[in-house]
Amino acid sequence: MTNAADALLEKIVQRRARVGVIGLGYVGLPVALLFREGGFPVLGFDTDPEKVAALSAGRSYIRHIGPERVTAAFTGGRAEATADFDRLGECDAVLICVPTPLGPHREPDLSYVRRTADEIARRLRPGQLVVLESTTYPGTTREELLPRLERPGLVAGDDFFLAFSPEREDPGNDRFTARTVPKVVGGLGARSLEVAAALYGSVVERVVPVSSAEVAEASKLLENVFRAVNIALVNELKVVLDRMGIDVWEVIEAASTKPFGFMPFHPGPGLGGHCLPIDPFYLAWKAAEHGQWARFVELAGEINARMPQYVVEKTMLGLNAAGKSVKGARILVLGLAYKADVDDDRESPSFEILETLRELGAEIAYCDPYFPVARKVRRHDLGLASVPCTAQEFARHDALIVCTAHRQFRDPALYANAKLVIDARNLLPRAPGGPVVVRA
Repeated sequence: MTNAADALLEKIVQRRARVGVIGLGYVGLPVALLFREGGFPVLGFDTDPEKVAALSAGRSYIRHIGPERVTAAFTGGRAEATADFDRLGECDAVLICVPTPLGPHREPDLSYVRRTADEIARRLRPGQLVVLESTTYPGTTREELLPRLERPGLVAGDDFFLAFSPEREDPGNDRFTARTVPKVVGGLGARSLEVAAALYGSVVERVVPVSSAEVAEASKLLENVFRAVNIALVNELKVVLDRMGIDVWEVIEAASTKPFGFMPFHPGPGLGGHCLPIDPFYLAWKAAEHGQWARFVELAGEINARMPQYVVEKTMLGLNAAGKSVKGARILVLGLAYKADVDDDRESPSFEILETLRELGAEIAYCDPYFPVARKVRRHDLGLASVPCTAQEFARHDALIVCTAHRQFRDPALYANAKLVIDARNLLPRAPGGPVVVRA
């Protein structure tokens, strides 16, 4: 083992290793808090000055991360936030938690990863560990990071250490934390794996070392492709069974009573979040580069991508049955967040549903207590503010579309005078005397 590895391992054991986290969003901020609460000095980097200012003042900008955690971490002197990337040289370990979105043709966009790697390369010194946590296709760490970081006098595995360890965040899930979820780690060589595993092993309950960075990269894609494919299956069954007059939700509930060989997945208005709508296409793109076609994965992506249009069609049919046209109809979408009880609107299908209805001539509005104003996102700019979450407001609209099952939307009294509810989340019962509820 090299002296560089020995020295870094000793710092990790003594919790003197300073951990740098690049990207302080939904993934990076929990990682920074994990290491700070685990006793390590932490330096968080972000290009957004508002995030840096908020953390420096002890304020949380992510709803499910309590302000008390941020205050304790960033106002006690052991954690700092900065936009000054020249300070990367102060860090013994640098963890990359930047976005990996899709390009306009559903190709991987690694621009954030590449720019971050270049920033690190300009300050890289012997004895540092660099770990990529951003979800990506197999080969990224070796093919993109390694050539940018290595240079004469700095050889990976001897002078510095390079690994991949995929994030496994589930915002709003109180059952699991960053500390309790097992951490997969794959290194470029045995020494890099040893150092990275030691670092994560200091703050998580279980580390799962694998033979290479490529295995770790592929494991993350498998996790998300598994979910995306099964959600596509129930989404397709939803459409098929609806034509047969069968409630897919009741079918899933019945099938779930089998104590073996079945795992329930639930349909919805489309996929949201940073992972499921994006990660399968990373695998399909990389497969094509090797002359293979991930047809099953691509088909699942196509099915899930059609779900917002299916919700719009069900809304049009529901209005038609009530003697109304979608043109001129007042339609309220409940929820901009992609999942219940979080302030995360990344890739939310609600945006596409709202914009499609607007194009059809509807008078659109939305209600979401987590988003008082609709943010401009990658492909959408609604220019709307949330309406109040009241029965009076709901009654003013010709149709309500339940896209997100926030707890604020679960009160049946809200729908007492609603005319039509298009329920894409199985939130409301079909009760006699209540509003017309159409499953979508």
